Amino acid sequence: MEISGSNALNRSMQGLWSQHRKPKINLNAAPAPAPVVDDSPALEKPDAPASTEPAPATTEPRTSTKRKPRSARNTEDSSKRAKLSGSIAKDYAPPTTRLSDLGGVAGCVEKMLELVAMPLCHPEVYIHTGVHPPRGVLLHGPPGCGKTLLAHAIAGELGVPFISVSAPSIVSGMSGESEKTLRDTFEEAKRVAPCLLFIDEIDAITPKRESAQREMERRIVAQFLTCMDDMSWDKTDNKPVIVIGATNRPDSLDAALRRAGRFDHEISMGVPDDEARAQILRVLSSRLRLDGDFDYLALAKATPGYVGADLAALTGAAGIIAVKRIFQQLSDGTMVLPETVTTQLDTELDVSMTVDVPPSTVPDAPLQPSSSKTTLFSNISSSATSPANSIVYFLRAHPDPLTEAQLAPLCITFTDFTHALAHVQPSSKREGFATVPDVTWADIGALYATREELHMAIVQPIRRPELFSAVGIEAACGVLLWGPPGCGKTLLAKAVANESRANFISVKGPELLNKYVGESERAVRQVFSRARASSPCVIFFDELDALVPRRDDNMSEASARVVNTLLTELDGLDARKSVYVIAATNRPDMIDPAMCRPGRLDKLLYVDLPTADERAEIVRTVARRVPLGAPGPAVDAARGAIEALVRQRCDGYSGADLAAVVREAGVVALKRALGTLDTMEADPAGTANLSVQVQDFETAIEKVQPSVSVAQRRKYESLRSKFAGLPVRAGREEDSKRVEPEPSATA
Repeated sequence: MEISGSNALNRSMQGLWSQHRKPKINLNAAPAPAPVVDDSPALEKPDAPASTEPAPATTEPRTSTKRKPRSARNTEDSSKRAKLSGSIAKDYAPPTTRLSDLGGVAGCVEKMLELVAMPLCHPEVYIHTGVHPPRGVLLHGPPGCGKTLLAHAIAGELGVPFISVSAPSIVSGMSGESEKTLRDTFEEAKRVAPCLLFIDEIDAITPKRESAQREMERRIVAQFLTCMDDMSWDKTDNKPVIVIGATNRPDSLDAALRRAGRFDHEISMGVPDDEARAQILRVLSSRLRLDGDFDYLALAKATPGYVGADLAALTGAAGIIAVKRIFQQLSDGTMVLPETVTTQLDTELDVSMTVDVPPSTVPDAPLQPSSSKTTLFSNISSSATSPANSIVYFLRAHPDPLTEAQLAPLCITFTDFTHALAHVQPSSKREGFATVPDVTWADIGALYATREELHMAIVQPIRRPELFSAVGIEAACGVLLWGPPGCGKTLLAKAVANESRANFISVKGPELLNKYVGESERAVRQVFSRARASSPCVIFFDELDALVPRRDDNMSEASARVVNTLLTELDGLDARKSVYVIAATNRPDMIDPAMCRPGRLDKLLYVDLPTADERAEIVRTVARRVPLGAPGPAVDAARGAIEALVRQRCDGYSGADLAAVVREAGVVALKRALGTLDTMEADPAGTANLSVQVQDFETAIEKVQPSVSVAQRRKYESLRSKFAGLPVRAGREEDSKRVEPEPSATA
């Protein structure tokens, strides 16, 4: 009986709860106060009968009063979210961007039309043939290459609803809100299908789950995977919904997201090459008022590593320089704007009609605005010695808006673009890229044979690749410069990069090594990936023997992995394209022999100590800015005496040693002059009389000794006999035996 009574009590409580709950659900928050008013007398009766029926009545209002504010709050929050989602989803109009606004991405556009336009425009073809259309497309590439612009242009051309979502806006601080926002976004895409769903910076919400820091990130990734699976056509009533994701970090995405059925296809948008940059410049310049002939290909060759956003910044900088130039020309008088008589007559007529004054005072009326404007700059000098004063001059001369006739001679020239190159730095170079060096061939003395080899191996393939392609040479060449220290190996690499106008990445060998497992290999891969993204590029590995030592049984496993990584990057599955490698070392016998095989470091160039004539030329080059006296025959005689001194007494000196001699000679001359300057009064003309004499060079030679000893010179001569004769096949056993019969010799 007790059990049945308890069951009856439970059933009565459940019935009363459902009766009070039903009107709340049906009428939302409107009838919520009604149960409280009706049940209040029951709460005020303390002597109610203790039967089984009133008990749930007294219990129910208590529970209802406790739960009512919570339910009302949930109702209000849901209504707010509904309003918010309605306001967000009220307009999915396609963008105004068109494919004509893009340039240099013809291959990406063709693939996007194949993967996106065909399923959206003609889904019946896929339904008829039974082919599963792509569900998602992932756009990846460096920042500024046009991923977002391409997605907007495709949506604008197709004219379909376009839902653009920023990935960080999905993440919420409340538990479960991020997943709900993601579900609502995909449900909204199903509702307005066929449509495009674009998620920018998708790596922010889909990191690798094994490396995720919080559990919420893993849940978001799992929810995203589930939503992508729900985008199949059988669940969307054969209405296509294509998801486009954009990221510049594709390797950080979860692996499950990049499988077939989710993001089926990936489109890589790399840094544009010369022709692509020329097309981008044509598109960007189509809206500019240009003057003169524009060589877009020459401008494209001068902007290696620039992406679309950098070229847009270049056009903006060229416009600013053009405006400054126009203001300066107007203030100098080299440009004169035509006067507009009709505008002045119209202004006089308007003033005479609106102001009731005698006709004799009408001509003075238009001068009042100009006089009021010139009072703003009355305290500034009118001399056109600075850009600010030129602008003031322009504002004084032309207080009224310019007419079409006056605006006609104002335009942007090709010179403005060349000047803007010095003010715009590519975004890729801000991440550790070295710019084009300022070392030229004029800064290098002698080394003519090595310069000629480098010119044909690197400079000409970058400048004129079509000639090398005509004879079947397409692979990039690698050069190993080796020889005694201080002979100009690094200087040659900088001059090559400057002559070819290519990007230059200087890598010190030991700086890529890291104590953590895998970090050294990642650093090597990152160097080559950045170089490929900013091609044409020259990578210079200084002290290569520290990075790729000879592999043997005594070598550690970590060092062997670094060597293997560099070997595969030089000649692996990924083509180097226009990435040229120059390496320098003074210990070629310590380098792994696999580095010197064809396809990696093809040319081994020995940079020897300079001869007597080469030493004289090096000193002549280094001492160009050293004052040797007043210009005239005395200077020529002093220079000849210094060169003769270097020929006789500097045997065995390297280029760095000769530069140290010139520097020390300047210090000696300054010490000699400081004694006289201290006794004289402060005179600016006193420093102009400073000069370096031949005796100063003799003293400097006594202080500076050659850095390469005689024993080291003999060692390099023996190495030269090994490597110079067999530069390509170094390391092979039969060649080493032919060159050096000792069994312990290394090739």
